Amino acid sequence: MKKRILITNDDGFESKGLHALKEALEPLAEVIIVAPTLEKSACAHSLTLTRPLRFVELEKNFYKLDDGTPSDCVFLSLTKLFKDKKPDLVVSGINIGANMGEDITYSGTAAG
Repeated sequence: MKKRILITNDDGFESKGLHALKEALEPLAEVIIVAPTLEKSACAHSLTLTRPLRFVELEKNFYKLDDGTPSDCVFLSLTKLFKDKKPDLVVSGINIGANMGEDITYSGTAAG
């Protein structure tokens, strides 16, 4: 049975790094992308609790989450999209820019 990988990021669904990661992982597994609509750098482990969020399917296995954070993308994917068969691995990136030292504490990529 083919493995399943969920990919997210904090640079938004149009990020070149996200698409490069997808291309690199597709030979290994079924790849599902759920990424924020907008760039969400430095949002750390933020979850949206005050308003509903909406998945928009752009193509098969590729979703954007309107106004969601990377943590929202992973949390809602695991609880709403993948109720029956969870991903075997969650990967966040490829980040635009460095995530070094203290940057990790507020990085949306690391939180995703």
